[in-house]
Amino acid sequence: MLKQRIITALILLPIALCGFFLLEGAGFALFIALVVTLGAWEWARLAGFAAQPQRVAFAVLVAAALFLMHTFPGLAPWVLGAAVLWWVVATFLVLTYPRTAPLWSSAACKLLIGLLILLPAWQGLVLIKQYPLGNWLIMAVMVLVWGADIGAYFSGRAFGKRKLAPQVSPGKSWEGVYGGLLLSLLITLAVGVVREWGVAQMLSGLIGAAVVVLISVVGDLTESMFKRQAGIKDSSNLLPGHGGVLDRIDSLTAAVPVFAVLLWMAAS
Repeated sequence: MLKQRIITALILLPIALCGFFLLEGAGFALFIALVVTLGAWEWARLAGFAAQPQRVAFAVLVAAALFLMHTFPGLAPWVLGAAVLWWVVATFLVLTYPRTAPLWSSAACKLLIGLLILLPAWQGLVLIKQYPLGNWLIMAVMVLVWGADIGAYFSGRAFGKRKLAPQVSPGKSWEGVYGGLLLSLLITLAVGVVREWGVAQMLSGLIGAAVVVLISVVGDLTESMFKRQAGIKDSSNLLPGHGGVLDRIDSLTAAVPVFAVLLWMAAS
């Protein structure tokens, strides 16, 4: 399994880096759309659609929605606004699972939630890419999420006692969340010192980083909740040793649109 994971990572890493940082404009939008469309194909399975025609149909629907959003960029504020509302609701649903599961157990509701998760992730990345330091900003949100994952893993193993959401993901602890948050804040602090941020910039940067990290945890738990409800371990087997696309980007689907909204607020 470890060998398989390493081989897959060595193949995917250069593809992902080239797609994220070398492509521009429509090429970048298309690259992210491909990833999101694969995620949509996986999400249909989480929604209870095992047959391939149904899963492909949902993927086509998502691809069409992405094309519409690319054609009409004025939809972006509405898409990102819907994402912020959804992740607030998702936080409540994760913390109250399985008691509140009947609220979203219908197939139609699960598909709608899939749209609220996938479409804003594409929109957020496309908008972030348009900033003068777009590549660095994309790297920033990824480093925040990766830092949180690494910090959570080690602090959870060393100190984890209080379960975060035992009905959703028994292995995660509050101590892990605190450790991941601390590491991400230290990374943000280091960046602020290097870039010579003022006190106000540093404070807003730390607050923004904390919000992004905490919502990334919700993104991770949300996919875990839907997988648990569907009775499956991985969203698919597209990535040998790593599960599916959604298993790799679940935290980012929440972190990216929220990061994009925070950037917009900071710039306005």
